[in-house]
Amino acid sequence: MARTDFARLLDEAQRLGKPIEPLTSLEPQLSVAQAYAIQNELVALRVGRGEKVAGLKMGLTSKAKMEQMGVRSPIFAVLTDKMERPCGGVLELAGSIHPKAEPEIGFRLARDINGRVTAEEALAACDAVCAAMDILDSRYRDFKFTLPDVIADNASCFGFVLGPWHPVPSMAGLSALRMTLSLNGKVVSAGSSEAIYGHPAQSLAALCSLLADSGRFLKRGSVVLAGAASPAVALKAGNRVEVSVEGLGAAVIDVR
Repeated sequence: MARTDFARLLDEAQRLGKPIEPLTSLEPQLSVAQAYAIQNELVALRVGRGEKVAGLKMGLTSKAKMEQMGVRSPIFAVLTDKMERPCGGVLELAGSIHPKAEPEIGFRLARDINGRVTAEEALAACDAVCAAMDILDSRYRDFKFTLPDVIADNASCFGFVLGPWHPVPSMAGLSALRMTLSLNGKVVSAGSSEAIYGHPAQSLAALCSLLADSGRFLKRGSVVLAGAASPAVALKAGNRVEVSVEGLGAAVIDVR
């Protein structure tokens, strides 16, 4: 199958809420480069329906997840404006397959970053930071997939929630922050910002390097989710989900 066919297959699974078999069951030799090409086609289908690219997110940023997937560096995916849910608003699960949420930290870019930069340089290019929630929904049956599969599926993107924006702290100010995810007031997942690639700004710098490898760059105004601090938690109707980040407030959504 051509990459456009794979993209349409994933797009249809997302729009209809019907799981599919991993792409590698059809193309066992699918490479990471080919998977990113499929991801590009998948995003293009969404843009063709009127969505706008809002930013990017990092995935596999924790040591445990990298070891689980057998990789040495993170992956990235594209966020669109339609994926964003307002903080304090409602998340409709209708049409989802395996909805889950992860606690993250979000950044907003004040200027373009073109090429490889240090974590300090990446952080200096931001004008705001916030508590954030990544909402996942893999399109693959039984939530089983390989690395190329998840890349092609745009890293399971379904939605995201941004808490109130705050001024950007120093590198030290973003280190070792306690991060929690609560369901109906009970903490069910907790971690530290250090679990995000050692430091959230280091994850941001890694994203710049990944983009540079493919001739792309991080654009002014982009939102970036730096990666999860602790394992994803399954969602169901009736949940009130809250991600809290020490010093950065909270991102909240009600699930229906």
